[in-house]
Order: sequence, then structure tokens, then C-alpha cells
Amino acid sequence: MDTQPDKQQKMENRQNSWARPVSKLTFGDVPEGALYLNVDGRGVTGPLQGFGKLWQKTFRVRLTSVQLTPQEVVQTWKENFPKFHAKENRFYPSKTGIVPGEVVLINADTPGGPVSTGMLVLYVDDEAFSLMTPEGHPESGWVTFSAFVQDGELIAQVQTLARADDPLYELAFLVAGDKLQDSVWINVLSSLARYYGVREDILKEKVCLDPKRQWSRIGNIWHNAQVRTILYTMGAPLRWMARPFRNM
Repeated sequence: MDTQPDKQQKMENRQNSWARPVSKLTFGDVPEGALYLNVDGRGVTGPLQGFGKLWQKTFRVRLTSVQLTPQEVVQTWKENFPKFHAKENRFYPSKTGIVPGEVVLINADTPGGPVSTGMLVLYVDDEAFSLMTPEGHPESGWVTFSAFVQDGELIAQVQTLARADDPLYELAFLVAGDKLQDSVWINVLSSLARYYGVREDILKEKVCLDPKRQWSRIGNIWHNAQVRTILYTMGAPLRWMARPFRNM
């Protein structure tokens, strides 16, 4: 039976697991080599703020023969988070790491062009952590990374609840982006499994929770991180030529 101090401690732990409400995102010291765009000053967006159809996707891998607790797996996941992503998807946690309220920068190379964005660390506990998207991110929603035991087997899971942020992203997802986005999380789980010497197929479940597109959110296109990143990249020669005149 829980004592009053135990209940109070559990309540405090739950409160500390969540990021404090923020109106605008910021990032501290930007890691060398990272492109810092489309994060500073952006608000966060959930599934209600997006444009496209709402999808819940669940990816799982069985960590067969791995003699660890879910807590140990999640701790390793948090400590090595960038290493479990493909080279074309570069994730840069802050110096503090995967901690509630911190921001993870993202620099991705896609067939449609580069994307510089980030995600807020929304929730962290011993068995799971969640990231939430900012304005202009390809999706509006969140992704949760977790580990648990089911029927005696250790499972690692990635679950997303999101919709395309604007009409351009929705069109891109219809053409090829949906499979590309899935490959990001499949690669993460595959990399985690290989870290433990496990080679298992990734199980995927996909459910459309809302088939309607939210046309009232068409204005989200103004913050489109991919468009802004491409324009910034195209402007690099002009910025280079203007550099000598800035100190005049």
C-alpha cells in the first residue's frame, strides 16, 4: 500500500516528466555542423493543428534474447539517440540531452530537398519519451519511443500520432513521403536492434483516425520548413558575396 510520501513522490515524478508549457521554442548552443533554421520562435503543434489526414502508426521490434529491462533499453536509446538514425537524418539533442523541455534539432536530406527543423522533448520517464513537432515541421503531432515486456518478450516501439502539417506536405506524403517517413522509424528500430545483436523484422500497424483534411489549416504553408530551408540554401551564394560588405 502506498504511503502519503510515496504518492507525493510519484506525483512529483509525473510532473517532472512533462515539459513546461512554452509559447515559443529556443535552442542553446548550436552543435558544429548543424543548420539552425525553422525552430527559434516557433510554437509547437499537435494533431489538431495539422492539415492532412490523421494517422496513428506503430512500429515494433522484438528484442529476442536481450536480457535487459525496458528501463535499461530506453536509457540506452536516450543516450545514443542520434546514432540510431540514418546518415541523411541528422538529429542534434541539446547539451542537456533528452530532457523535458529541451529541443532536438533535425537536419534531413530528402528527395524533395533539405529540411531543417526540430522537435520539443515533450515527455520523458524511465520507459518512454515523446517528441512534439513545431510549426512548419512536415507533420503536426508527436512521436513516442518506448520499451516494454509483452507476453514475456522485450519489445521496443515507436508510435506516431500526426497529420501532414500543410497541403504541400500532404501532397508529398501521397506521392512518396509517407513511405520515406515510415523508413525513418523503421531504420531507428532496426539500428536499435542491431545495437543489441538482434535481427528481427519490424512490425508495422497503420490506422487512419480522421480521414478529413482540415482546410482551415491551409495557412500552415507559410511556415513550411522545407520550402524555407530550400530558399535559404539557394541564397547561400548571395550571402557569401555579401559577406565582405557587412563590416563596412
